[in-house]
Amino acid sequence: MYPPEFLYTKEHEWIRVDESVGTIGITEYAQKELGDVVFVELPKPGDHVTASESFGTVESVKAVSEIYSPVSGEVTAVNSKLQNNPEILNADPHGDAWLVRVRLADRGEIDKLMTADEYEAYIQQKKAL
Repeated sequence: MYPPEFLYTKEHEWIRVDESVGTIGITEYAQKELGDVVFVELPKPGDHVTASESFGTVESVKAVSEIYSPVSGEVTAVNSKLQNNPEILNADPHGDAWLVRVRLADRGEIDKLMTADEYEAYIQQKKAL
């Protein structure tokens, strides 16, 4: 269910790293927990994000949730499709609904993230509580 080429956080974000740029989004689990997404607030290209710190919000019919960066670096691109169609996050969270692209400041930060198998085990453990 979770793409094996992605890495994951305990806050339910994913990152796919290509060379020195990471594409970041929220997981299938996160979008299900949120419900129908109605608004997304993201940084601008050129802004800096810091690992484990909030860089935006996702607003759903249920709540407003912070989005946490899995890595530190400079935002190089923002998914402008989400501005007018935030519901894409519900339809395709691991594809068209990526949030931002970040030029990694420290590639070593990705070593602290979970693999798809580890993330699935984490979710199962969470559901059991």
